[in-house]
Amino acid sequence: MPAPKILVIPGSVRTGSINVRLAAVAVEEFVRADVEVTRISLGDFPLPIYDGDMQARSGVPKAAVDLKQMIGAHHGILIVTPEYNASLPPLLKNAIDWVSRVQSSHEARGQVFHERAFAIASASGGRFGGARCLAALRLVLTACRATVIPNQLALSFAGDAYDDRERLKHPADADALKAMARQLIDAAQNMM
Repeated sequence: MPAPKILVIPGSVRTGSINVRLAAVAVEEFVRADVEVTRISLGDFPLPIYDGDMQARSGVPKAAVDLKQMIGAHHGILIVTPEYNASLPPLLKNAIDWVSRVQSSHEARGQVFHERAFAIASASGGRFGGARCLAALRLVLTACRATVIPNQLALSFAGDAYDDRERLKHPADADALKAMARQLIDAAQNMM
């Protein structure tokens, strides 16, 4: 069976984001697992705040269609997100809301979520590692009928989690990332 294609989506576009940094480490883990991996930036898919009236008047923005196609071109998706007030950042939630409304004539609304395996991770400067956001993200993706793997990564004290070569320096963190990546690869292969 061919190896699945994995897409890594950081939920932040902020310069120096600890979640973009974690996404880069995750990409390296997928490379070591010998799968094809792509990392994107939501900044490359600018979307207005979701508005049902706007959608009724103008349709779904091209950036939402492009993002849905990018997701659809991969078998597994890893979302690495910051935590804002114990929940998802608006950038990520808005992207999910728009993509869930992209519908081709031959598919159900949100079908791109139904046919892929998702993994979730978060990095935080605090001790919870974004765990509250991960619970909220899991709920949102499940509501979109996505398959979200059980393993997740909540990276605590992320500002001090890396060595001088940009690798996770604590064995428990590195092992959790590796286990999550392996589980996503296996789940994505099972959905191919």
